[in-house]
Amino acid sequence: MKALFWALLAAALLAGFVLWRRQLVLAREQHIRNGELPRGLFANLQKRRPELSLKDCQLVAQGLRQFFLAYLHSGKQPVSMPSQVADDLWHEFILFTRHYKAFCDKAFGGFLHHTPAAALSDNKRANAGLRRVWWWACKDDNINPRKPTRLPLIFALDAKLGIAGGFVYALDCHALRAQAAGDASASTSTSTSTSVTYCAGDFGSSAVDGSTDGFGDNGGGSSNDGGGDGGSCGGGGCGS
Repeated sequence: MKALFWALLAAALLAGFVLWRRQLVLAREQHIRNGELPRGLFANLQKRRPELSLKDCQLVAQGLRQFFLAYLHSGKQPVSMPSQVADDLWHEFILFTRHYKAFCDKAFGGFLHHTPAAALSDNKRANAGLRRVWWWACKDDNINPRKPTRLPLIFALDAKLGIAGGFVYALDCHALRAQAAGDASASTSTSTSTSVTYCAGDFGSSAVDGSTDGFGDNGGGSSNDGGGDGGSCGGGGCGS
């Protein structure tokens, strides 16, 4: 009888913990989606990017929230920012130090540090953070991350808004590589005078599932809700 009692108690405690954790994640997700941004944030972004309208700024904020959700749902493993304009807004947000800290505490249980936006590179391990964001951004936009038919918002922002020096992603890798034929560095990207186009289609070709980096190793994220900085970000910028 004692053994049965302790087994039932353990099961009840486990079920209670799972329910508590789920409610915590849902509350944090809700805050990320709807938490108030500081007054003056969009005005500051427009000083940096005067070509942006208020509607454009609101779209950029939606993309930044999608990036924050990717960080939350990846178990707060290192993630890389795929958009230059969303990175600009993130940087401006951090300058509202008290508001940003309060936002992070409610959204993540701790401070999310900023590092520069990162582009897809030939180093697969350096792309782990981008792949995590790809997986969860696709999920957020109801896109199959392994067989995408369109880009999730955070990966489409720079091209959509015509951001000079932004990161542009293409789904059709074959066309992109054909266009870049003859360029020794063009296996992953082509460039213009104002932006670089990267192959996002490759994200869907690997077993990226949100809990691994998708490179055939045992590293990567977890779905826990713990803190910590999750280790090295590889060769690109990340938030951790």
